[in-house]
Amino acid sequence: MPVYRLTEEIIFPPPQLADQTGLLAIGGDLCEERLLLAYNAGIFPWYSEEEPILWWSPDPRLVLFPGEIRISKSLEKIIKKQVFDITFDSAFEQVINLCASAGRRENEGTWILPEMIDAYCALHEAGFAHSVEAWRDGALSGGLYGVSLGGCFFGESMFTLESNASKVAFAFLVTYLEKNSFDLIDCQVSTGHLKRFGAKEIPRSLFLKRLKKSLEAPTLKGKWRYQS
Repeated sequence: MPVYRLTEEIIFPPPQLADQTGLLAIGGDLCEERLLLAYNAGIFPWYSEEEPILWWSPDPRLVLFPGEIRISKSLEKIIKKQVFDITFDSAFEQVINLCASAGRRENEGTWILPEMIDAYCALHEAGFAHSVEAWRDGALSGGLYGVSLGGCFFGESMFTLESNASKVAFAFLVTYLEKNSFDLIDCQVSTGHLKRFGAKEIPRSLFLKRLKKSLEAPTLKGKWRYQS
């Protein structure tokens, strides 16, 4: 399969044309219009420093249906003990910067580059990108961020500075999404961590079908308000 080079025109080739690795296109920019078009089509950017912007639509796709989340007994105990205070959209910029830096080894880069941070902060200000924060004693201990369109939440990244902080944040997010009638969480690529929560791989064709249905729902735009 060829890899398509994007121009200034804000269009994407069909995601089914991605190569075996899931790579679909190269180039373009990270403006709001292009990012939203990408997510609507089941495409996301992911690239490293000194690389051009790379756009992906992997097959299979890792997804979590909110009603199928699995919470371990140990995590359930932590949630019940209220070890962490949970907020939504109260520290988006701090969360994305910590996702970019937390856990990095010496001389190891990150895919959350400064231009990515700027682009997703702009999406947050526009009401499409959201963060969940886990606090302990007033300090930010973990969190995650992603993009919301229709009935789908596209998870981007998470970080933890204290054991279980991001897990609790994720559990609260899924509960919030289910209560607000979301029916799909896009986890993008497979990880054992998310599979333990109940995420599963499905064919790209099925993912795109489910995504199309999810996008028929109205988008819960603007800052989300939740505080435990």
